[in-house]
Amino acid sequence: AAPVCRGEVNYFWYKLASSLGLNMPAACTHLDQIKVRSTTKKGCEECLKLGDTWVHLRLCLSCGHVGCCDSSKNKHATKHFHATRHPLVRSLEPGESWMWCYIDDIIPGELDN
Repeated sequence: AAPVCRGEVNYFWYKLASSLGLNMPAACTHLDQIKVRSTTKKGCEECLKLGDTWVHLRLCLSCGHVGCCDSSKNKHATKHFHATRHPLVRSLEPGESWMWCYIDDIIPGELDN
């Protein structure tokens, strides 16, 4: 089985609670920092330079950087957050639109293109 990212596990609970009509706490105060909503990039920028592989991709919603998820050995999306403090990423996986806030450690919702 493929590794599962923390954001994906939280997204599962978010969707389950939503389907049951429960309100999920969405106290993210960083939604005003969204500047990028989509990209044409198809891979982790650093992994491509290294000739390495990734599991899933995350898009920085502040600057458009594409990095690999925490299930990938290099964890470039999280490293990008630590280097820049850009708080929000979204999944770039097909059919997924959830966001993750590194600072608030929550899924503040889903983002349409």
